[in-house]
Amino acid sequence: MTVIGVPSPGGPQALVPERRPVPTPGRGEILVRVAAAGVNRADALQRRGLYPPPPGAPDIIGLEVAGTVMALGADVSRFSVGDSVVALLAGGGYAEYCAVHDTNALPVPAALSMVEAAAVPEAFATVWSNVFQRGHLASGETLLVHGGASGIGTTAIQIARAFGARVIATAGNAAHCAACLRLGASSAVDYHTEDFVARVGEITGGHGADVILDMVGGDYVRRNYAAAAEDGRIVQIAVSAGALAETDFHVLMRKRLTHTGSTLRNRSIAFKAALLAEVETKLWPLLARRAVVPVIDTTFPLERAAEAHARLEGPSHIGKIVLTVA
Repeated sequence: MTVIGVPSPGGPQALVPERRPVPTPGRGEILVRVAAAGVNRADALQRRGLYPPPPGAPDIIGLEVAGTVMALGADVSRFSVGDSVVALLAGGGYAEYCAVHDTNALPVPAALSMVEAAAVPEAFATVWSNVFQRGHLASGETLLVHGGASGIGTTAIQIARAFGARVIATAGNAAHCAACLRLGASSAVDYHTEDFVARVGEITGGHGADVILDMVGGDYVRRNYAAAAEDGRIVQIAVSAGALAETDFHVLMRKRLTHTGSTLRNRSIAFKAALLAEVETKLWPLLARRAVVPVIDTTFPLERAAEAHARLEGPSHIGKIVLTVA
């Protein structure tokens, strides 16, 4: 089968097509013929040599796919050969075939294309796990989403609005801010020209954001504390501006803030199974009636994964980038 390999870490050009054997599904696993694979920031980190796969995971990049079940390992009960599925992976998605534990796969929502479905597992599981399970966002509260035009951001805006929250999004230009507003954000802040701390205070009448979803880190830690409401929850899912920060813990104590964070890739099969079961219950009905829809920026054939990564790391994309497999 064709896969996308990384012979040596580097820029997008480090991604090259290779030939590998088709994997054999083990106990509890299904073999999926990949129709489409989502592209994520974690993929770019792995390509650069900064995010190695967890023990036991394939070295092939790719954390989410949509496709068709082609074979079953022992003790698989939920799926049959020919079923259309989406899967959350620890690696192996940039390939014509991948193997995944059946509990880490879900049926493709009937209303979605395979390309749309491939953009669902990682973003939807990340948003549900962090904004709702860890951040405890409730109807009527305000969510501040940094990077609102990203795959995670466009997903978080829609899901939070569907559950009755008000959303303030930050983005890097006017076009991205407009996209956030179209998706349901009540306000969008251009972080290049506006101070998001001041704007959140103005928009909320001084209350602040009840939950903040942050993938920036660095100086944003201190600023998030300033923008948060009393009893606010800040959820860290990435640190694109740096993993080290200086902040004033008096603010955290005075406001009774909770600052938590998580990663998903290295969690156990059992954890992902429980998370996906809740995602299916809570979010699949929204997808089925297209009340929430993954935003697709562009698609590229699998063999052009380098171009997809160049697009991902550029300033222009809105939503998800997806690789398609012939």
